[in-house]
Amino acid sequence: MDKPRYLAAQRAGLLPRRSFLIASASLAAAAVWADRSLGLLRQAPKFKSNPFTLGVASGDPTPSGAILWTRLAPDPLNGGGMPDEAIEVSWQVAEDDQMRKVVAQGVTVASPAWAHSVHVELTGLKPARPYWYQFKAGSETSPIGRTQTTPAADAAPRSFKFAFASCNNYEDGLFTAFEHMLREELDLVVHLGDYIYEGGQKEKSVRKHNSKEIKTLEEYRNRFALYKSDPALQAVHAAFPWIVTWDDHEFDNNCAGANSEEKNVNREDFLIRRAAAYKAYYEHMPIPRLALPSGPDMKLYRRLGYGNLAEFSVLDTRQYRTKQPCGDGNKPPCEDCYDPAATLLGAEQERWLLDGLSRSTAKWNVLAQQVMMARVDRKPGEIVNYSMDQWPGYETNRRRILRQLVERKIANPVVLTGDIHTNWVNDLQVDFDGADPKTVATEFVGTSISSGGDGKETRPDTAGVLADNPFVKFYNAERGYVSCEVTPEHWRSDYRVVEYVTRPGAPRVTRASFVVESGKAGAQKVSG
Repeated sequence: MDKPRYLAAQRAGLLPRRSFLIASASLAAAAVWADRSLGLLRQAPKFKSNPFTLGVASGDPTPSGAILWTRLAPDPLNGGGMPDEAIEVSWQVAEDDQMRKVVAQGVTVASPAWAHSVHVELTGLKPARPYWYQFKAGSETSPIGRTQTTPAADAAPRSFKFAFASCNNYEDGLFTAFEHMLREELDLVVHLGDYIYEGGQKEKSVRKHNSKEIKTLEEYRNRFALYKSDPALQAVHAAFPWIVTWDDHEFDNNCAGANSEEKNVNREDFLIRRAAAYKAYYEHMPIPRLALPSGPDMKLYRRLGYGNLAEFSVLDTRQYRTKQPCGDGNKPPCEDCYDPAATLLGAEQERWLLDGLSRSTAKWNVLAQQVMMARVDRKPGEIVNYSMDQWPGYETNRRRILRQLVERKIANPVVLTGDIHTNWVNDLQVDFDGADPKTVATEFVGTSISSGGDGKETRPDTAGVLADNPFVKFYNAERGYVSCEVTPEHWRSDYRVVEYVTRPGAPRVTRASFVVESGKAGAQKVSG
């Protein structure tokens, strides 16, 4: 890297990996020090306009709290519009939506080093109940948000309701599905990635991105701000706690570890870009300090529970994966698909996943992840085509994970998937070519919120795909999300769709519903 670019990256906090550890630690220490020395902060700032333009959010709920988030940004699409100084931000948590019964409050710091974002890690609250929260900076107050704590770890809740979604492409359509999600009574929202899209402006689009393809920290921040300015997205964040993970478009399409899909990309430049993307992601999401990025590295995989009813293993199938063994795209499998060293999770995350599943006492064990696990033949007819960017491109790794679910006797494994802009319900098998096609888990794949534009209930390949893949129970190409109800006896997934996203007002339709009975892998369609 030439010296000017190196110095620019250094000033932005985007250094090569070794220097990142020092820089990130210094920033974290500075934030803590400033928090304890409020006299050094701007305690009574004056804003020319509302600094809470990006709303509020909560995430990663626990029995005693959650992460509360906001960002001060009076001019959100142009760098935020904040002075280059730390700002004091106060917060309150109440038992009522009028903020009269305050049960927790405090003061924190919005630092320019982190785009004046705020992450409050709540503890000390009661389990299994709603709370409301609000921020204040100077004389300005944020909207009131609602969060909800989870049941105690040893509690036995009778039901749990959540929705999962992915792939909100701002240019491709309106976030109408989020408007409908807001009307559901949910305990949680799970977002499986592609929260933003990094691409430049399309010639024909429903609404425009705010720049060319993003690569710098400022560009990633402005793109996140554009997406978080959407009223429907803001409203769902304010209504429910979220669990989030990323896929590729939060950084770069079909990235694989430190490998770009494009040829002749300088690895060091690519990691500096990844550092910018990861930093902006942290700045805009309600995630804990444990996920604080260290340069181009950010530990996002983690485990969250809902009493003894469900445990989520939230995975990262992008950061640690090896390069697609057979190249990208849909194609026949090559010999390298079966390379034992090819991995989507990396060795450390895979050990963490399997060890955690082995220790779990939950009735339902959920893998919240990004890319389709079922080995679906995507080309009807004699020729076989698999997606090399998904689990079938890493076939030995896929089989190893599923085999361990059987050998370790993991209770009721369910895989949640995004990425693909279509709805699927799949019975997962260890070996789709074997003589005993035993179902060992169920995979629910959700379509996009808007990516791909207006969808269709069926596509030209629908009949062929279903015929060639008997383990596929449902295949649909509309937009929407999946609403789930979990009890000790069963899991129900309702596929909510909207028929169009290129204009407002699309009604919600429940296109199909599936149930998994406890102790019996595989989904059954609900009639009527």
